[in-house]
Amino acid sequence: MSEDKALSDARARISDCRRRLQRLDANSIDLLFAEARNHNWWQDRDVTDDQLREIWDMMKFCSTSSNTQPARLIFIRSHEAKEKLKPCLMPTNVEKTMAAPVTALLAYDLEFFDDFAQNYPVRPELGERFKTDAAVAEKFAFQQCTLQGAYLIMAVRAVGLDAGAMGGFNADLTDKTFLSGKNWKSNFLCNIGYGDLEGIKGPRLYRYDFDEVCEVI
Repeated sequence: MSEDKALSDARARISDCRRRLQRLDANSIDLLFAEARNHNWWQDRDVTDDQLREIWDMMKFCSTSSNTQPARLIFIRSHEAKEKLKPCLMPTNVEKTMAAPVTALLAYDLEFFDDFAQNYPVRPELGERFKTDAAVAEKFAFQQCTLQGAYLIMAVRAVGLDAGAMGGFNADLTDKTFLSGKNWKSNFLCNIGYGDLEGIKGPRLYRYDFDEVCEVI
């Protein structure tokens, strides 16, 4: 297919989508935002490979700078893998993580730029600045991976599961345990499953109103 035809088809699909869907309905907003919570306890229900693939197939379409996609995911599910993760966790995060059907280790690839020309053929030369400056590359990879991590949480919710993201773990030990031999670094962990409402101990905490923290200039 020619580039012109591919572009025309993409524009047609976008136009068709926007004709069919003007915005999310109230139920979808509740599922993703208004009634969504970060879960700490989990029902004894499995999360399937198909669900994990569906989560990735949603989040992979979300925007990143220059389509760089530095995020890498390891889905920790087996008993053996969970036992390896256990020493990496802060004590307060052990019980809930051991009970979660799956724990996603979100990492970022320090050599994401190796695929720059493939992922952003519009300006392949832009990848050179990352190859020649490791500090710039790491900062950029962390930033874009964190953005992809937010997409991960939304994708988990979109497939009807719950997410429990957390940063309370020893990143260096996690890197040594799970990322040895890879040029990846840990960003955060996210438990995935069907949340147990017994873990919700109170109403939603305070959120700022628009006028408290936003300006229109």
